[in-house]
Amino acid sequence: MIKINVTSVPVADQAKALDFYTKTLGFIKKTDVPVGEHRWLTVVSPAEQSGVELLLEPMAFEPARVYQKALKDAGIPWTSFEVDNLEEEYKRLTGLGVAFSVEPKEVGTVAIAVLDDTCGNNIQLTQML
Repeated sequence: MIKINVTSVPVADQAKALDFYTKTLGFIKKTDVPVGEHRWLTVVSPAEQSGVELLLEPMAFEPARVYQKALKDAGIPWTSFEVDNLEEEYKRLTGLGVAFSVEPKEVGTVAIAVLDDTCGNNIQLTQML
């Protein structure tokens, strides 16, 4: 059996990303280990602290920067996070100054919204309907 234990989102500034992903989105810092000039820095959902870790991966590879920018410019989310109540999260996050490129809307059997993580990525929020 294969399962996901770590996935990543590229960030230019790990400290800024940690601040946004913990203080704004509500994740919890799980791992913070120096690795050369960067850190192995992960966050987890408070609801699943032993679950999948999100690596705030430093943008140290030029092709990754090009790919990240291309996705951002095209409006394509880097990844998706599930929420229980999309309208509540949207109100909470907009109240904290988070910018959304897509406001909450129903798309088939889900509701989605897309936010700017301030680190170069579009992140989709999804609620199962």
